[in-house]
Amino acid sequence: MGKKVLIVYAHQSSGSFNAAARDAAVEVLTAQGCTVTVSDLYTMKFKATATAEDITGDIRNAEHFRYAEETKLAWEEGKLSGDITEEQLKIIEADLIIFQFPLYWFTVPAIMKGWFDRVFTLGFAYSHDKRYSLGIFKDKKAMLSFTTGSHESMFSANGINGDMNVTLWPLQNGILHYCGFQVLAPQIFWAPSHVPSEACNTMLEAWRTRLQGLLGEKPLTFTPLDCFDQEKGFQLRPEVHEKHAAKEFGLTVGIHLGKPLPPDSQMKPEV
Repeated sequence: MGKKVLIVYAHQSSGSFNAAARDAAVEVLTAQGCTVTVSDLYTMKFKATATAEDITGDIRNAEHFRYAEETKLAWEEGKLSGDITEEQLKIIEADLIIFQFPLYWFTVPAIMKGWFDRVFTLGFAYSHDKRYSLGIFKDKKAMLSFTTGSHESMFSANGINGDMNVTLWPLQNGILHYCGFQVLAPQIFWAPSHVPSEACNTMLEAWRTRLQGLLGEKPLTFTPLDCFDQEKGFQLRPEVHEKHAAKEFGLTVGIHLGKPLPPDSQMKPEV
């Protein structure tokens, strides 16, 4: 049975490189027997702001409105707005989610951030007991596919923009892995607006080649939740810390133990 893929797409132009990357994914994955659905956020005019309007019905505490708690109740009672529930149904059905976007200010565009804020509601996408390696979506895969405005050299450990691994950590660990997804290595299209058309074609062909085996790829590695002591504020357990004390690099970009960051830990799976 073919896999189901959701592409969450955020670009304003049908003539953009992002559109070409989206179209390549639809074509190649469909040819493999996948069912591909695209959420074109700009065409949908998806609302980016998380507000009380996302709830149909009464607010429990209008005086001190707390979005996470109120939307959790609304989700439990079937009272979330239709545009949110439609996207949640797409996630439930999906085996893989690809986020296709241009990098804006070192993160996703506002309309895609709004998608995360509104669609990944408390209860549906995460809870206190179900997050990170025990997350709700641990049987699903997700990945980022995006264009940059800067060349690859500028996103290096010595480059002016800093290490791309650091840029990716909040998105891949703080959103995707937090909700339990198996995070596939990102597909990065370096500065397509600043390179010759031949180079753009080469990048697209590399993407098409990768798509052939995408669903079988090994995900990135993150430190499991059981390596942290919940009773001590989710600090790394002493035995885990000791195990890595003599190693050259830290565990991850974020949990680095004061050591050098592990190279490419947010870019490539461990061999």
